[in-house]
Amino acid sequence: MKGKKIKLRQLANDAAFVRQFAADDFKTKYAGSALGGLWAFLQPIITIILYWFVFQLGFKSQPVADFPFILWLMSGLTPWFFISDAIINATASLLDYSYLVKKILFNINILPLAKVLSTFFVQLVLILFVIVCYTAGGYPPKLRYLQILIYLTYMFALAVGISYATATLYVFFRDTVQIISIVTQAVFWLTPIVWDIQAMPEAVRGVLRFNPIYYCVSGFRNAFIAEGFSHPGPAMTVYYWGVCLLILSAGIRLFHKCRDHFADVL
Repeated sequence: MKGKKIKLRQLANDAAFVRQFAADDFKTKYAGSALGGLWAFLQPIITIILYWFVFQLGFKSQPVADFPFILWLMSGLTPWFFISDAIINATASLLDYSYLVKKILFNINILPLAKVLSTFFVQLVLILFVIVCYTAGGYPPKLRYLQILIYLTYMFALAVGISYATATLYVFFRDTVQIISIVTQAVFWLTPIVWDIQAMPEAVRGVLRFNPIYYCVSGFRNAFIAEGFSHPGPAMTVYYWGVCLLILSAGIRLFHKCRDHFADVL
């Protein structure tokens, strides 16, 4: 019993350290700028406005399922901001903290995780921003918003798994960042974030639904827009979570397999 208490206390201390490290990383990233951490929130908000300007005013996009386009748009962009930013930021985490990687006593396992958690703080604020916008638009919070917690858990686990893999690869292959940038752009346009999947032929829709990112994007939209609680069906739910856990396991295993060589390369 005493041993379990010690382990639980150590686990709590480790969690507190990771949270503090992530908070410090967030502050350091924007240190020296006039607006500081506000840039973390201004950038996605400005991006939403630009996409709205291009698609609704430029391409004359109509309301989707009789729902205001700007609200429909931000509910899909919000989860994407977290996934893309978390992966891009965490990919260079070992290089950013190379002086810590070379310290024998420092637990380098937390570096990619802390980067993801740092981005997660921004995601939580953005969700509150979206809720405020929906409320201002005449769509007050509903009980179905609780579904977002499921998708947040999924997104966090997926981002952590990918980040451990990309952070490991970046140590040995410096072109990884450029490759990740290209891949994220491709995934963005192949995911129905700024366009409606119903515009695609049924066969294409069936293929696109196997995109793991589609699960959280459509999930966020369903939580904000659809009536009641919804899910993609038992089979697809098992598929999405199976892929997520597989990526998480593979990413962590790759990191642990290569971590003894990080200090030598960096």
